[in-house]
Amino acid sequence: MTESVKINSLELENVKRVKAVKLEPAQSGLTIVGGRNGQGKTSVLDAISWALGGNRKKPSQPHREGSVTDPYLHVELTNGLIVERKGKTSALKVIDPAGNKSGQNLLDQFIEALALDLPKFMESSSSEKAKTLLQIIGVGDYLFELEAKEEKLFNQRTSIGQMERQKRGAAEEMEFYPDAPDTPVSAAELIQQQQEILARNGENQRKRERVNDIEAALANTEHDAQALADRISELGEQLSQKNADIEKLHEELATAKKSAAALQDESTSEIEASIAAIDETNAKVRTNAARAMAMKDADELKEQYEDLTREIEGIRSDKMKLLADAKFPLDGLTVKMGELIYNGNAWDCMSGSDQLRVATAIVRALKPECGFVLVDKLEQFDPQTLQEFGAWAESQDLQIIGTRVSTGDECSIVIEDGYSSAQAAPTPTPQPTTEQPNEEVNPWQM
Repeated sequence: MTESVKINSLELENVKRVKAVKLEPAQSGLTIVGGRNGQGKTSVLDAISWALGGNRKKPSQPHREGSVTDPYLHVELTNGLIVERKGKTSALKVIDPAGNKSGQNLLDQFIEALALDLPKFMESSSSEKAKTLLQIIGVGDYLFELEAKEEKLFNQRTSIGQMERQKRGAAEEMEFYPDAPDTPVSAAELIQQQQEILARNGENQRKRERVNDIEAALANTEHDAQALADRISELGEQLSQKNADIEKLHEELATAKKSAAALQDESTSEIEASIAAIDETNAKVRTNAARAMAMKDADELKEQYEDLTREIEGIRSDKMKLLADAKFPLDGLTVKMGELIYNGNAWDCMSGSDQLRVATAIVRALKPECGFVLVDKLEQFDPQTLQEFGAWAESQDLQIIGTRVSTGDECSIVIEDGYSSAQAAPTPTPQPTTEQPNEEVNPWQM
């Protein structure tokens, strides 16, 4: 594996707030440029970025205010290259000891742009950060495919769940008639029964009318008989005949009366009530059928919802396995739903020091050939966290050049009014004591 390129030494003059600064950063771990605010600490990082990153990194006002001398930048790298910018135009000059022709294109081959501009990564969107990390671990395309499929199924399931709840709620609000039959009732049979009864009642009425007819005929016959009696001598034979007729009519009358007295008219009121109730019954049947159909639709939607849930869970399981098998540049770092997660926290819920840890680890992994990262504003690290940060960088053979509002012993140099003031002897980074009863795990340990 090719050894990563780091900065051996740098000399800067008249760049932004820098008047004259020389620095030989440590080859691994932290090199801290300290000083009070406004002294030129950040100008050192900006000058390094300009020297190695090209004119796209050139400050808008590179020339130190009040200086009559042009900016001068001189950076020596561990691969033997010497990078200079000087003169009125601050043109780039890359000196290759091997004599090969070189320039910005050569620098771009092993220098990671984000290593020169860490804030650009830190200020990118959450999805862009996650995309960068997934690019490093080599699962981005497949994971994005799984997440797109998951999102589509999730939205589909959400829609189906809403429809199912609406359908079931509407069905449950519908009136239900437990005593109604399952199918509509036909009135034809009842009407036929009614017609048969009416026919029998009509026959009874005809029989009653026959009694009246016979009674009337008997009265007429008796009247005629009386008349014939007066004419007995003349109408003897007729009288005999009439008497016979009278006797016969008496018999028929007795029979008719007896038959009529035994007759019983049937009531159709129950059937009429049933016929009247058919529409109401069938309305109940239709209501129950509509409710049953709505419940059936809701059950089908529920089945679809459950099927989609199982499919989504399968995709999530695939994602978890994919991420579990991937090698992340920092323990505790992962991606969930398109967001960076570190020790269970999304980016906006991480502490400032955790954000710097994550950003540095990712930028380091983007281009392993680049062995350094520039980090501004390390004052947000407390001494213990700063020590752990440096120990992690050293374990990764990573050179970090950072700034910190401090003039303490942790600083490699202190910038005072644009000049470097070297510390007599930087105090070695203290190691965690073993006397503490509750030893914390170093979050930078891979």
